[in-house]
Amino acid sequence: MKVVTGVSPQQRSVLAQAPGLPPFDAMQIAGHAADLHLCALGAGDEVSAYCSLWWKETPPLTAHRVGAIGHYAAVDDDAALGLLAEAQRLLRENGSTIAVGPMDGNTWRRYRFVIVPGPVEAAETPFLLEPTNPPEWPRQFEQTGFTRLAEYYSALSTDLGRYDERIAPIAARLQDAGVQVRSSRNTDLREQLRRIYAVSRISFKRNFLYTELPESAFIAQYLPLLERIQPELVLLAESGGDLVGYLFAIPDLAQAARGQAIDTFIIKTVAILPEPRLRGLGGCW
Repeated sequence: MKVVTGVSPQQRSVLAQAPGLPPFDAMQIAGHAADLHLCALGAGDEVSAYCSLWWKETPPLTAHRVGAIGHYAAVDDDAALGLLAEAQRLLRENGSTIAVGPMDGNTWRRYRFVIVPGPVEAAETPFLLEPTNPPEWPRQFEQTGFTRLAEYYSALSTDLGRYDERIAPIAARLQDAGVQVRSSRNTDLREQLRRIYAVSRISFKRNFLYTELPESAFIAQYLPLLERIQPELVLLAESGGDLVGYLFAIPDLAQAARGQAIDTFIIKTVAILPEPRLRGLGGCW
């Protein structure tokens, strides 16, 4: 096994992959502004593991210079451990004091492993936009010295008729303050993306590992999702004509891909401006 570095998108697109390794779109190397792409090659020079590195523009973390490892996949432990060891060496060589992964450069893109997939039935049927990975991948990171930096979870609600008595007085207060919530039906969401971006960059600014994203990149990333949405699942909160919050949900189209009827939607994002008068808005959607 050998690790080759500085693989260009053109070189990567013609390399043969070992059986069982997930396909990789080589154009993501440039599209995601990776600083370096690495491949672990087996005896027949087929790719057995791969990843990309970022160190020039990465999320802030107190007292550290972050190096990110993303675009990760491996078909066996030997290739994975050799690849990750070389990746960490290169990040140190380029001034990073901590390696964070998996993260495709920043948290606007794909990041995190699924460690505990939940009940058996949920593990077999991941929902749309949820990252998926074999259980070996997080173990490979741990074997090369990684520990958990942050944890996230998803929850399933099957009782949509449940009433929360706390909501009514909050909704009345928000209405008195001139805040109105409406669906995006009869609205051109392509035009709304700029308003949604403006709220997002303020609302998410204090999130862990937040990185500023240019408006053009935000629109390019979310524009393809618009053809999948149902307008009634995108809610806009406005005050005086200005957008002050939004809820972005999408049908679980992964159910349709499995031949099932779609009876689930995914709340992808909730963002609200950090203003005292908007407290409680997140529970009123």
